Amino acid sequence: MNETTAATTTAPSASKPSLVVIGNGMAGMRTVEELLKLAPELYDITVFGAEPHGNYNRILLSPLLAGDKSMDDIMLNPREWYAENGITLHAGDPVTGIDRQRRIVRSRAGVELRYDRLLLATGSKPFIIPVPGHQLPGVIAFRDIQDVETMLAAARNHRHAVVIGGGLLGLEAANGLLRQGMDVTVVHVMDSLMERQLDKSAAVLLKKALEQKGLRFLLNAQTAEILGDQQAKTVRAVRFKDGSEIPADLVVMTAGVRPNIELAQQAGLHCDRAIVVDDTLQTYDPRIYAVGECVQHRMATFGLVAPIWDQARVCGAHLAGAGHRRYVQQATATKLKVTGVDLYSAGDFIGSEGSEDLVLRDPRRGIYKRLVISGPHIVGAVLYGDVKDGPWYFEMIQNKTDISALRSQLLFGQALCAQAA
Repeated sequence: MNETTAATTTAPSASKPSLVVIGNGMAGMRTVEELLKLAPELYDITVFGAEPHGNYNRILLSPLLAGDKSMDDIMLNPREWYAENGITLHAGDPVTGIDRQRRIVRSRAGVELRYDRLLLATGSKPFIIPVPGHQLPGVIAFRDIQDVETMLAAARNHRHAVVIGGGLLGLEAANGLLRQGMDVTVVHVMDSLMERQLDKSAAVLLKKALEQKGLRFLLNAQTAEILGDQQAKTVRAVRFKDGSEIPADLVVMTAGVRPNIELAQQAGLHCDRAIVVDDTLQTYDPRIYAVGECVQHRMATFGLVAPIWDQARVCGAHLAGAGHRRYVQQATATKLKVTGVDLYSAGDFIGSEGSEDLVLRDPRRGIYKRLVISGPHIVGAVLYGDVKDGPWYFEMIQNKTDISALRSQLLFGQALCAQAA
């Protein structure tokens, strides 16, 4: 294994330029994979990662918590992969400083390394609501393998869990803890679940289905304080602004993330909400690229896998010297598997002035479909319970397909529309 743990100062080889990657997550390693496809021998590659693991699929942390996956199941690039590709991995040793004038990075363990090209893939940090008590032991995020291990340990020894945040991640955390035997309450500041992906009708169906599984919900609830004993290292309750309390042995914060840009800011790179990049994923420093949740491209930031994979393809090509590609933001669709309930949303499902809704409700079968129509086009879709036609609707959204001739059959899916045609 080509891995360094002692503090060292390293220079790149005389024969190859040096590529240093800061961040051993999905975005950075996907970019390296794209680079290796095009120019496997071009660089001496060194990767620094904060976690003591190879690269794993963060999307599968929820099945890991629920007990449906093992650590081996979620690994994307085990340590052997780095060695096989001649990549030096510094796992568990994050970079703490970048000297852009000397083109040197320095890690927490004291490793210094000169770079010719630098790739920032620092991802995002969970937002911990800064209420009193948020630093108590037992208050965690749901972001990495260590968080999952903390939750599994809590489930073995405690009963009451409170999840703050009713988005996808919060519901997945709640489901996992429920599966591990805890009593789980989801606290959400909004009046409906997953408001960024679902309209209120679909959210009501989702809430009902999850309540039947055993989850409890407090909506329109504002957390005021987390109560506990710092000396005893325990959390015991969550208090709300109306003065009410619920017991809690574990509090999981899933109230969103923020791009992790501290290192870039300290290095003097141009940042706004995130690290600003152009269509080639290059920062304002032409030797430094950035990909993933830490970047801002044309005012947008990113959290879904599909656009990040597109960024990796473009960035990998430019690092390989095949600089003909440009990153173009695409409409995204979200297919969500929340605790056994199928959901799909795409495009503008809120609608605007002049748009119309086509709605199908079948409460007995637990099916809800809503298509947002603007003129002769579908502009948005929300599907609950029956999502098989989601990709077909999404293709029509992307292609601006004229649906005038299909309008009366549209809600019943692709098969019926094909028969009618």
